[in-house]
Formats: sequence, structure tokens, C-alpha cells
Amino acid sequence: MKDYQTGQIRNIALISHNGAGKTTLVERLLFKTGAITRMGSVLSGTAHLDFEEEEIARNSSIATAIAPIEWKGVKLNLLDAPGFLDFIGEVNSAMKVADSAMVLIEAVAGVEVGTEAVWAAADHYHRPRLIVVNKMDRENVRTRRVLESIRTNLHGHFVELQLPIGEGPGFKGVVDLLSMEARLGEKGDRAPIPADLAGAAEEGRTALVEAAAEGEDALIEKYLEGEELTAEEIARGLKGAILKGAAIPILYCAGEVGIGTDALLDACVTLLPAPNEVGPFEGVNAKGEAVKHEVSDASPLAVFVWKSREDNFGKTSYLRVFGGTLESDSRVWDADHDAEVRVGQLQAPSGKETQPVPRLHAGDIGTVVKLGEAATNGTLGDRGRIVRIAPIDQPDPLSSVSIHPVSQSDTAKLSQSLNRLVAEDPTLHWHTEPATRETILSGMGVAHLDIAVHKAQSKFGVHLRTTTPKVPYRETITKSADADYTHKKQTGGAGQYARVVLRVEPVEEERGFEFASEVFGGAVSAPFVSATEKGCRQALENGVLAGYPVVGIRTVITDGKMHPVDSKEIAFQTAGREGFKQAVMKAGPMLLEPIYEVTVTVPADNMGDILGDMNSRRARVLGMDQDGNKSIVRAEVPLAEMQSYAADLRSMTQGRGLFSMKFMQYGRVPGHLQEELVVKLRKEREAEEAAHE
Repeated sequence: MKDYQTGQIRNIALISHNGAGKTTLVERLLFKTGAITRMGSVLSGTAHLDFEEEEIARNSSIATAIAPIEWKGVKLNLLDAPGFLDFIGEVNSAMKVADSAMVLIEAVAGVEVGTEAVWAAADHYHRPRLIVVNKMDRENVRTRRVLESIRTNLHGHFVELQLPIGEGPGFKGVVDLLSMEARLGEKGDRAPIPADLAGAAEEGRTALVEAAAEGEDALIEKYLEGEELTAEEIARGLKGAILKGAAIPILYCAGEVGIGTDALLDACVTLLPAPNEVGPFEGVNAKGEAVKHEVSDASPLAVFVWKSREDNFGKTSYLRVFGGTLESDSRVWDADHDAEVRVGQLQAPSGKETQPVPRLHAGDIGTVVKLGEAATNGTLGDRGRIVRIAPIDQPDPLSSVSIHPVSQSDTAKLSQSLNRLVAEDPTLHWHTEPATRETILSGMGVAHLDIAVHKAQSKFGVHLRTTTPKVPYRETITKSADADYTHKKQTGGAGQYARVVLRVEPVEEERGFEFASEVFGGAVSAPFVSATEKGCRQALENGVLAGYPVVGIRTVITDGKMHPVDSKEIAFQTAGREGFKQAVMKAGPMLLEPIYEVTVTVPADNMGDILGDMNSRRARVLGMDQDGNKSIVRAEVPLAEMQSYAADLRSMTQGRGLFSMKFMQYGRVPGHLQEELVVKLRKEREAEEAAHE
């Protein structure tokens, strides 16, 4: 592959709802430009970009893949992001390093819930974009219907760059309103505009010229004065309008058969920005100060690791050069680990295949293997001129499973394997929950977690089974209480003796546990007071109600008694532990449950169903908003009521509802539910202990 300078590069993220045909379209573009010698198929598992084992098995993309397309002296780095919402993290990663977006919309289905989600991601990153209505050759395509869907469900100034010639099986090509000519068939042959489309083409051309004039002040003045804009001025003005977000062009194609693809490639080259045309990149220098630099080879070296991929041969790091030039076989500074890193042979990836390149110029994307400790979201650069790039914004997890190794050897490899999964996919998180002693893996949905578990087996040889996580309850007290506990133990020789008088008081739950001494006159010596505190802390781990951690409690030792021979620290530990339990039992113990802030976005028609469902989940509604034809509900909901919400919401809204959830605080379990819940939790814990014996 030739050496492409910054101005000859276009980084374009392909985003859509699942099934809009992104991967097949890129397959056609690769074949058209000679990058591959035969067309693969997503359904048969032979697509060039779907090379992960899980992608082949599921006939669907689960990770962003890169396809460099060379067209008319320009390198188009196409980032094919997954369409399934469980992999929205991959979309966010692609958005971070792309300079523009191509939003595919399936011609029959129109705008779907996933389209709206990826559109929001493009908004978040302020990416200029164009819309491609794909699969125009399908049965039941109605162009007017899909345009109405776009204008109703998405926001922006939409302008047709093309008109379709025919629709459904009769789709033959497009009318290019920029060049005012037809582009026909798989090869995009140029021809006169069909007579029956001449009037619509003139009308569309006028709208296009108006949109182009708004892209540049000089052009709008010329246009308002009644002067004709040249073809070069229209293209330049339209590019400016797209870059500012003032215009979003609509194109048409049938990716599988290749109709409309030549015109699409021409539009990408002509209208979408090069990396140095989207403005400076932002970062933070070594002093923590915000800085901006042009995307240029002359700027400080700033290389962002936006993705990592693990396999049996090691780690592949995906890089985007924001500033400077990255050379193969060079040494750079890892700003996050404060260490020098050797960069080996740089590669230009195309699916799983790679081609060695001597360097990556500012704005380009590539890969390298064995990049030391450098991880996703890390920045590489010059030690003397560090420019850290902000990490990728990722959503909070929506779903969790409890992970159980199948064998002893799986247990030994569990932590390392989970760390590698999380390194590869930052929307995955894992932790050990102290309250339930479970290993919890969290992600964006059931399919996301299922694939992660399969990856652990296929890539890292770790066999896991999953269960629904237990709710990590906590326990606290509601009033003050006292206990007087004496521990005696006599076993022939020296015995054990300790007496402690304790008072427990409720405090704010955030304060956790506090311990104080009001012992006077040396009734209990300082070492034994410390031993008593240690015993109380041991009792915190297993509360008196259902064995969950205890929080929000202050314990005071007020008195006690020592024996000159039999008193030992272990005796006071035991007395502290058992006395603490006695006091807590008298202090109105209560269960606490995790409460999450949940934001649900649904079509306005579903608002009543959502509110009714929220009430059944013990939710407290915080607010309701309207955004176009969408209703947004914010509520506090106990985690115990959200375990199956993803599936329930999908059912209530026919798949058009979205939600996010974020931990807020712990709240008290209502009194009328606590008794029954405690009985249930005690039985579960007893069964678990019996199974381990």
C-alpha cells in the first residue's frame, strides 16, 4: 500500500441498526477496488471483515473491523462497527477515531431503534455524516416511506444528493444531483438523466445548491445575488455544510449487487473531510493543561490506542495517529505507564489480514503487535512533549451474570482471562462482590455477556458457567441498643476470660463503621480495647438478619472486665464479636438494597405502559421529558426489580425502547417485604453452606 499523507485520508465509521448491510457493502467495495479477489458472504461466514469465531457462528459483526479502500488517490479507512446494541461500545470506539460517519438505513425497515442509538453516538462526537439508504433492490421498497422515516425519527437538515432510478427489484442506479447525470448498474456507467426524473432532478438540484450555499458565506452571497455557482463551488460549499452539520446528504445503493457504489465512493472522497479538515485535536499536556494541536505531521506525536484484540499469539493494538508521524521499529513514550515502549512493524489492517507499512502519518489508522503494557485508551508520544488524549466515553453496564469456573484449572486462570476480556472490550467489567462472594461479569446485554463467556473458552481455554447474580444487600440498624457479653472458656490449663459492655448507634450509611471507647479507670486495657474492635469488625462481614455486610453503625465500648491470668486478646475478640451481634439484634436491624437511577427512552405511545411497569417495580419516578416523538422517564429503582428489565422492555416496546442504569445509593427495604425476604435469603445461604460441606 502506498504512503498516504494526511490530506489523502478519510476515516469513516459505518454505523447502523443490525442487519442494514454494512459488512456486505464494505465487502462489495473491497471487491470493486481489487482489494479482495472474490465476494464473501456474511450468511455463509466468509465475509472478509467478520473473522472472529463468534462472528462467523452468529452471522453478525460483534467487533469493529477496518477496511482500507483506495479510490482515486485517496485512502478511505472504513470502520465497520457492529449494529447490535449490545456492542454500542464498539460504535463509540469507532466514533472516537473516525472523522465522519456513514449511517446506513435499511430501505424497507427505515429508521430502527439501533439507528437512533448510533445517531446519538455520532451527535455526541459531533461527527459530520451522510446517510446511505441500502438494500434498495429488496422487495417492498418505497423511497417516499423511508424518507419520511428519516425525517420523522432523526434530526438534521436532510438533502438528497441522489435520486434512485427505480426501487425494489427495479432499482437500476442513481441520479447524481452534484454532476447532474445518471450512474447505472454495478459499474456506475454514466448516462443522461431519465426523462421521467428530469423534473425531480431539477427540483433536487435546487435544494442541493441551497444547502451548498449555506456552507460558505461567500457562496450564500453569490447565490442570493442570483449568480450561478460552479460545480467546484457547489461541491466545496456542500462539504463545508456537511462539516458544520448544516446539511446531511442522502444517497442510495444496493450494496450486495454493487449498484450505486461508485457514486458512493466518489461522494466519500469529495464531500467527507480529511483528518486535518475537522479542526485541531484536543489533549492534556504533562502539566495537566488542556492543549490543542493541528492534525499534522509537524504536531507533537500523539498516538491513541483505541482498541485491543487478544488472541493466542498475544495482543494487537489498534492505533490512531492524531499528531506527528509514527515510524515502524521506533521507540515512543507510554504516557499512562510512564515508560518507554518499542513499536515494532506497523501494519495496515484489512479484516484479519495486514500489510506492513513503514509509517503512519497524522490522521491515519493502523495496528501493531506486542506494544508492552500500553492498553486501550492509552496515549503514546514523545517523552518531552506529552499530549494525552481523553479516553473513549462508554456507557454503564446494563446486565450482569455471576461467573463460576467449571474446574480447578479454570479457577486458576479465571482472573487473568477476565482481565484479558476487559482489556479487549472496555464495556465489560468484572469484580468480586464481597456481600455475596460471587464473581460478577457485567456488560451491555445478555448476548454481549454470552459472547464474552464463549470467548473465554475459545480464546483462553477457560470453561465457565453463569447464573443470575444475587442482589448484594447490606444490613444496618435503626436505633441504639446495649449488650453486656462475657466470654469464658476453661480447658484444664489457662482459660479465656473477657467481659465487654457495648453500645451500638445508627449513623449515616456512608460512614460505614466507627468504633470508640468510653472506658474509664482501666477496666479494659488499651490492647484489649483494640482486640474488641477487631472482633466487632469481624462481625460486620455477616449481619444478623441474612448474613450480609453491616454498615451505618457506630460501636462504643463503655465498660468491661479483665482477668489477671485468663484475659487474652483472642478472648476480647470473641467477646467483641458476640457482644456486637447481641447489640445489633436489639437495635432494629434492617436490610438495605442497592438503588439505581434508570433512564428509559421509548416511543411516546408506550409511555403509559412504562409508567405502569415502573410502579410494579417499586420505582420512584424522578421526572419525565419529551424529545420529539420520544418520551424519557427517569426513576429510582431497586436492583432486585431490574434483573430481567432488558427483555421486559423489549417486549413492551417491540424492541424500540432503550434504557441506561447507574448506581445511586443503598435504600431501606420496605418493612412489609423484609420479613419474607429475610426468610428466603436465610434458606438460600443455608443451602449454599450445606452444598459446600
